Amino acid sequence: MTLVVACLFGAATAQAQKQVTTNNAIVPGILYHEGTYYWYGEYKKGKTILPEWATWECYRTDVTGVSCYSSKDLLNWKFEGIVLPAVKDDQGHDLHTSKVLERPKVIYNPKTKKFVMWAHVESADYSKACAGVAVSDSPTGEFTYLGSFRPNNAMSRDQTVFVDDDGRAYHFYSSENNATLYISELTDDYQRPSGRYTRNFVKESREAPAVFKRNGKYYMLSSGCTGWDYCSAWEYMGKPVPRSRAGCPDRPRRPRASLRVFP
Repeated sequence: MTLVVACLFGAATAQAQKQVTTNNAIVPGILYHEGTYYWYGEYKKGKTILPEWATWECYRTDVTGVSCYSSKDLLNWKFEGIVLPAVKDDQGHDLHTSKVLERPKVIYNPKTKKFVMWAHVESADYSKACAGVAVSDSPTGEFTYLGSFRPNNAMSRDQTVFVDDDGRAYHFYSSENNATLYISELTDDYQRPSGRYTRNFVKESREAPAVFKRNGKYYMLSSGCTGWDYCSAWEYMGKPVPRSRAGCPDRPRRPRASLRVFP
């Protein structure tokens, strides 16, 4: 069995790399549903700036929304549109163009027949640290935004969602100022935390988690909290309990962040 790993700035072949560069869906999450792959990501349009108040490399553009592409073969992609658009006329809204919307991930709930999107929702200065949730009856939207919150009363930044073989869903997110990774069980409708969670890799500063299960074991890819600097790492979890930590190489390389793994 071959593992297909989707990484930032990475592609399996030169042909695939040439093909996907036309997609405007940054830091994507990919859903496989009924024979079709759906690629969701941050739709970037406009000037990239570094705010005057910035004390770190928090380059940003105005929020446009979450885009979606579909494919049958992971090579040829069809643009399905902006499935969660920005809000332009309400500066207090989470999706206002002045805010930050990152790492959208979508899972399907067979009980409710809803597609549920989780995303990192932020204020412009990254002090909000919340998760946002949206739902749709179709994988191509439009998604209805339900709001944001700090799951389990804890910060939530880089994140992903994972559905296990038994149908239970989990939210993985960097918390405690990115020092600790939380794994939180979701409610049956996949829209809120159930209240059961664990703190993992305490003070190890892991972010950009990507999770999959193979032969009864859970695996997680993640990166170190190095901003836009170079770092890449593997993590292994069984049951899921951390077994080892991979460090960041010193040699120069292109920046990478784990996104999605297909067994």
